[in-house]
Amino acid sequence: QVQLVESGGGLVQAGGSLRLSCVVSGLPFSNHAVGWARQAQGKERELVADHNSGTMTYYRDSVKGRFTISSDEAKNTVYLQMDNLKYEDTAVYYCDADSSFGNVISGYLARYCGQGTQVTVSS
Repeated sequence: QVQLVESGGGLVQAGGSLRLSCVVSGLPFSNHAVGWARQAQGKERELVADHNSGTMTYYRDSVKGRFTISSDEAKNTVYLQMDNLKYEDTAVYYCDADSSFGNVISGYLARYCGQGTQVTVSS
């Protein structure tokens, strides 16, 4: 059974930082693209950052230079370091995984997704 369990969300002031973690189990971590999507209230889900065990990494434009995705394959864990947070970053953040990095960055929903963790940025 595939499970993705996020942690690390919370309330932070604008300009602050948070680090999200996601433990992935039940699938070969190194053979999948893993990353983060978010959904703000009343808006569609959007991909934030994604990468695979190779050299491919994706960031949406609005988070470039502020967010950093990384993974620890020994721990089957993917992280999202979020710095200089803005009010518009407020959303539920979901960890996701898919066998195809190309499909995910093309807009297809990842095959596997966690339950989400709330990130709230106060202005």
